[in-house]
Amino acid sequence: MFDCSSKILIGVVTGTLLSAMTTVTVAVEDTHHLLDSQGNPIKTQRIDECVETPQTPNTPSRLYKECGDIIDRDGDGIYDDEDVCPDNTPEELVRGVHQSGPRKGCPMDSDNDGVPDYRSDCPNNTPLEISKGVDSRGCPLDTDQDGVPDYRDSCPGTPFGLAVDEDGCAIIDTPKEPLILSGDVLFKFDRSDLTQQAKGQLDELLNQSGIDLIESIKVVGHTDTIGKKSYNQKLSEERAASVANYLISIGIAAIQMIHSGEGELNPIASNDTKIGRAQNRRVEITISKYRKK
Repeated sequence: MFDCSSKILIGVVTGTLLSAMTTVTVAVEDTHHLLDSQGNPIKTQRIDECVETPQTPNTPSRLYKECGDIIDRDGDGIYDDEDVCPDNTPEELVRGVHQSGPRKGCPMDSDNDGVPDYRSDCPNNTPLEISKGVDSRGCPLDTDQDGVPDYRDSCPGTPFGLAVDEDGCAIIDTPKEPLILSGDVLFKFDRSDLTQQAKGQLDELLNQSGIDLIESIKVVGHTDTIGKKSYNQKLSEERAASVANYLISIGIAAIQMIHSGEGELNPIASNDTKIGRAQNRRVEITISKYRKK
């Protein structure tokens, strides 16, 4: 087990200074544990100590647990020569260690998610739950923190603070009836450009709705039956476009806007009276909003 040689320099003998310096070399042979006929080491009376003998071809070098050559440093019951994680802390040993396999001696990870049981809040994940990853506490990832883990979240990028359905997608509320604004208030006679009063009304509408919660806005223009159908159709489209473009200019994304014109096709009152025709000259606005938690 060891090989040591020493050189002793003798310079003074019984007080007499030698004129010649003499060097003496003492060689000590390697030693190894003495083995019995079965190849097992023979122990002494001391604990974890074996009888040593000079090394011979019949006693090749080898380490033995019973001789104290191999120890279990972390006390996990697995000797260091087989222990992949020989320096576990007491905290890491609380839930036990793997007794076999490529992680022998390492802290137990029951579900093989990469987070050992001693610091896992979810130690029994299924392969499906692990498929999209786990967090530092061993639980399935929930990237958008909506309460629906990524492995079953159809909308993993939902903005924070929104209510979601069982699939993790934001819940959108759309009113059954649109908001109706009189065309006479929004536009001058036979014109499609917005008045200042109209812009003020649209500003207030967005402020009340909460621009950050708006999912989409649908704008539909309508006219009465005075004039040609083709002209009324074009005018209704232009008025709807004017409203949509103004809303985009004050913060609504173009992709959120839908606008169209229906001319005189869908009256809500009789076109035979002045009051009825005034009601039919209108813009309908439907705002769909995300529901908050």
